[in-house]
Amino acid sequence: MMMKIYQYLSVLLLLVFVAGCKKSFLEVVPKGQLVARATDDYDKIMNAPDLYLYSFAGGWQSMVLMGDDVAAEGSYFSSASPMSQNAFNYKADIFRAQDNTFDFKAYTSNLYTVNKVINEIDESTGGSAAQKTALKAEALANRAWIYFQLINIYARPYNTATASQDLGFPIIRDADINLSGHVRNSVAEVYAFIIQDFKDAISTLPLNNKFAQRFSKPAAEGMLAKVYLYMGRNAEALAMFNAALTDAAAQAVPAKLYDYNVEFASGGKFDPIGYNGPNNSPGINYDDVTESVLAKTFYNGPYSGNEFGNDFLVLSPKAQALFAPDDLRLNFYGAFFPYSTPNPSGRLSKYSVNYSKFGLQLAELYLLRAEANARLNNLAVAVADLELLRRNRMPVNVASVPAQAASSKESLIRFIFQERTREFAMEGYRWFDMRRCSIDPIFSGETFSHIIYNDETSTNITSFNLPQDRLTLRLPPIVMNANPGFTNNP
Repeated sequence: MMMKIYQYLSVLLLLVFVAGCKKSFLEVVPKGQLVARATDDYDKIMNAPDLYLYSFAGGWQSMVLMGDDVAAEGSYFSSASPMSQNAFNYKADIFRAQDNTFDFKAYTSNLYTVNKVINEIDESTGGSAAQKTALKAEALANRAWIYFQLINIYARPYNTATASQDLGFPIIRDADINLSGHVRNSVAEVYAFIIQDFKDAISTLPLNNKFAQRFSKPAAEGMLAKVYLYMGRNAEALAMFNAALTDAAAQAVPAKLYDYNVEFASGGKFDPIGYNGPNNSPGINYDDVTESVLAKTFYNGPYSGNEFGNDFLVLSPKAQALFAPDDLRLNFYGAFFPYSTPNPSGRLSKYSVNYSKFGLQLAELYLLRAEANARLNNLAVAVADLELLRRNRMPVNVASVPAQAASSKESLIRFIFQERTREFAMEGYRWFDMRRCSIDPIFSGETFSHIIYNDETSTNITSFNLPQDRLTLRLPPIVMNANPGFTNNP
């Protein structure tokens, strides 16, 4: 039997970790403990915070620690949790045998939830056919989103030549404790599964949902476009990005970009900049979904008990060099350790982001569409999307894409990836970009590394490169021990 890792204790699926219970690879609920009958019950299930607020060492916390946009202050790093040290040091196994697997827990628990809705909603009572169809579509989109996370953490980057042989993640469609005999489906099979779920969802999802935290049609379109882009299916990606941005603009309350020129000015929303960073910024207020097409949030603050704390992280010199002095995104960084302690070295922490959005942000949609256009050699259109974003992030007179960057497909794609770092540094995005760069001929020969600063200088450092195998996480020991038939990643 597979391992039962989590247990739901209420109809809203509030989870707790139950150690040592061996029932299923997935988090499950014993029959009779979680009972939903009315359509409205399933609507409440889809409204559960666990589906969109990863507040306890879930989401992309381990990804934040592994991107090459971060470096470490040795004085803080030495007292970090073993999991944080293992992730930053690119160890083969982040989790030890006795450790809780927090990100894995969050995703597989959510997978149980959405499979329950998918499989049972049609038989629910009291709701209209249209309501049931919309809820099923929302659950399908969430399942596709969950699998997209899992396949980009626990499997090799999508490579057309090898995807049908590369080990992916088990495709599980049931919400049942009696699950056995699962195998790791191939990367190609999982991507096909993701695509089909998103397609099925898009056909019946509403343009607007109740909240930005719940999937809408443009959110699913944007995510499907991102999947296509990761697969190198650029024309299909571009068509879907165009649909997503068109539909997002037509929503009753559309996502919109903050104009930092306005918000950082006197009287703006982010004014004043205090010792904890810009006032009222989205990174401090997790309820701020202004820029979210799909608002999923993970805790990215300095301390998470004994889990993935990041109070030792600073912006890497490679990432810091990408920012021009007038880039207002630098206002989210300060020469402080967490807890407002000045950093005597002057190195920068992202001290104003306790909550990071990792669902689908409007800024990322523009950057991803720019990339799709650039890969199709539509350079002027790609530049237009880049400059639309940049005009909202810095003074207009410095927002133009440099002529050299816009001169060729290759140079523009490189610039787009740099812009992604400027927009999302120290929030986990870079890890996934590194995976894609590792198999992209445009970035051939690029290496990824980490630095630990051993004192206040910039010369007494420990540095090491990321091994290719570590671009894919190994399945945690708790999973392998319960499933000896699985082959782990190298």
